[in-house]
Amino acid sequence: MSDAQQYYLIFETAGGFCGIAWNDIGVTRFQLPTKDASSTERLLLRRLSDARLGTPTLDVANAIAAVKRYFAGEQIDFSGVKLDLGEQDAFFKQIYAAAREIGWGHTTTYGALAKQLGAGPEAARDVGQAMARNPVALIIPCHRVLAAGGKIGGFSAPGGSTAKARMLELEGVQLAPPKPVQQSLGF
Repeated sequence: MSDAQQYYLIFETAGGFCGIAWNDIGVTRFQLPTKDASSTERLLLRRLSDARLGTPTLDVANAIAAVKRYFAGEQIDFSGVKLDLGEQDAFFKQIYAAAREIGWGHTTTYGALAKQLGAGPEAARDVGQAMARNPVALIIPCHRVLAAGGKIGGFSAPGGSTAKARMLELEGVQLAPPKPVQQSLGF
């Protein structure tokens, strides 16, 4: 992240109150929804103590509008949102770039993402760490990256794996096996 002044805004969506922070380069942090604005603000500012409440730039206002539409159930692509991820590890930057390409309603696994980047299966743990440290969850869709076997895996956002499952359900991803169509006759 550049040393430029950071600004933030808390806003309401159909999923709860979200927070976004930005500087002159792009979005620096995104806070997934909580039930109240003060909780969201506290979580967002935990890592941005010098940020000031601000009026969004046009790019940030467009990102906010897209987030609102996302939580209202509209298919949204966040890959065009300008980011400032700062001094991230080079491999994490590669992981985040690959994760941004995972489209609405699609998922991958930590291991598959590592393999896509030319790394061995041991790098799946690095992918998991990158997702856990993702400063702009949703914009970098870490919720679309699952554990081995398509299991939900962890999620460090408020609500944990339940929030991850809700976001995937919003996108039409079914994690649980489908319910049987035919009932057992009980023999």
